[in-house]
Amino acid sequence: MIALTRLKRLRLKILPMGLLAALAGLMALGLHAAEVTPFSKASGSALPFPWRFIGLPERYAKPPTAIDVVELDGKKVLRLRTDASWGTVAHPITEPIKTLQFSWRLDKPLLRANLKSKSTEDAALKVCLSFDMPLDKVPTGERLLFRLAQLVSQDKLPTATLCYTWAQADAVGSVVPSPVTSRVRYLVLNSANEPLQTWVPHTRNVGADFLKAFGSETSVVPLVTALVIGADADNTKDTSLAYVS
Repeated sequence: MIALTRLKRLRLKILPMGLLAALAGLMALGLHAAEVTPFSKASGSALPFPWRFIGLPERYAKPPTAIDVVELDGKKVLRLRTDASWGTVAHPITEPIKTLQFSWRLDKPLLRANLKSKSTEDAALKVCLSFDMPLDKVPTGERLLFRLAQLVSQDKLPTATLCYTWAQADAVGSVVPSPVTSRVRYLVLNSANEPLQTWVPHTRNVGADFLKAFGSETSVVPLVTALVIGADADNTKDTSLAYVS
């Protein structure tokens, strides 16, 4: 029998704990939503239900990213401020999603961020979708580690997560697997060449993007289970400022 401490180490190695907590945490709460609640429904700076802030467990001793709702350019939007911190807001999804539309704006980037290295894997902006991909589609070696991680989790873990991101060092259109686990993959939509303090709209074909990121493992697009928006600078120890609408 593998010791519980060993299982915990495996879980740390193969799964970015913050995203995992955000996605699995929603399942544990039993939240359900057929539509995404817009930030225009917010009362003051608080997140509108069922959006929830989820940070890293206390044992990681990392400050939470400051995420709140503010008025900017005549509308209520989500503001994300990092300071050597990590944080996400998450929204459960229970209906099939074909298209995802959002706008984002980066005012202060993370100049040292680079998604390809564990020591610099930070993002001033990321909009993520978790997918309920059948475990038998996960490559054999990763499937074993995933099952071991599941043994120490009280909640069902997401098997595939796609994060749209505004990157600093990575090329637009590129897919970058997380250096921690290939179960999380970044799709770069904007980069350092984009002007700052400018809203950039995006309309994404969720199925096409999923297959671009995970098509080597499956030809079927699974259901989306959660939408997560976040920003982190815990690796580069930097600061950033961004907005999402």
